[in-house]
Amino acid sequence: MCFVIIYIHAYENILCGAAFGKIVTSVVNDFIMPLVGIMLGGIDLTSLMVSVGDADITYGNLLQAMVNFTVIALCVFLLLRAVQKLQKKKEEEEEQKEPEISEEVKLLQEIRDALQK
Repeated sequence: MCFVIIYIHAYENILCGAAFGKIVTSVVNDFIMPLVGIMLGGIDLTSLMVSVGDADITYGNLLQAMVNFTVIALCVFLLLRAVQKLQKKKEEEEEQKEPEISEEVKLLQEIRDALQK
């Protein structure tokens, strides 16, 4: 049963990753690349190419893929950094907490203190 659950979680992660990739691609294509094009004087980077004989080398698509990768890597980095900060904060809170003393231990301490007198 545990084996099946692990596979289900793996598929959920794959689907979320695919959906996240589509969102990032849309953000890059529809938001970031037009801004970069405006900064470069209205150039559409995806249409950039070099013609060598009969072959067209479209390096604009490579630039697009590199920007996609950079945005995805930045998002993952920021997400992992936020998770690490939360974990560190939780660990610090646990270290600062004093262990709670049970009723039995309190009673035994009272008996010990009474016997010492």
